[in-house]
Amino acid sequence: MPISAYVQRLRDVVGGDLLMLPGVAAIIRDETGRVLVHRRSDDGAWSLPAGAIEPGEAPAAAIAREVREETGLEVHPDRVLGVFGWPRHRHRYPNGDLVEYLVVVFRCQVVAGRLDPQDGEATAFRWCTGEELRELRLPYPAGLFAPEAEQCAVFDSAR
Repeated sequence: MPISAYVQRLRDVVGGDLLMLPGVAAIIRDETGRVLVHRRSDDGAWSLPAGAIEPGEAPAAAIAREVREETGLEVHPDRVLGVFGWPRHRHRYPNGDLVEYLVVVFRCQVVAGRLDPQDGEATAFRWCTGEELRELRLPYPAGLFAPEAEQCAVFDSAR
């Protein structure tokens, strides 16, 4: 998927240098508690459905849009599970662009749709257990994927 017009305008000024961007990610569980991930088309890494918040867009609206674009699923974001950043959420894309995300992670409930990539960003889907989620491109704290994380927000320091 091409970058947004907003980020492109920033890139036109700073090139591939570091951009700090607000983002969102979704934890979507199946009936057995496994978490949905997708393989990214740009670098082949496994990722939660996620993306950048556009100017003027509420975080909850951004995650609903990103999930729909990447997976074909319509979701209702019903709880913030955590907010993450720091340099561990820094990523260099294959084209050399460097970003550091501040990510709001939502628990999302599927309300409609079927898994079918809509924007070319996802090439495959799978449902993962907590142990398998260690393969994700961005390093979320393991406690975020524990069933008890559904009951309260999880925060992790940069230690």
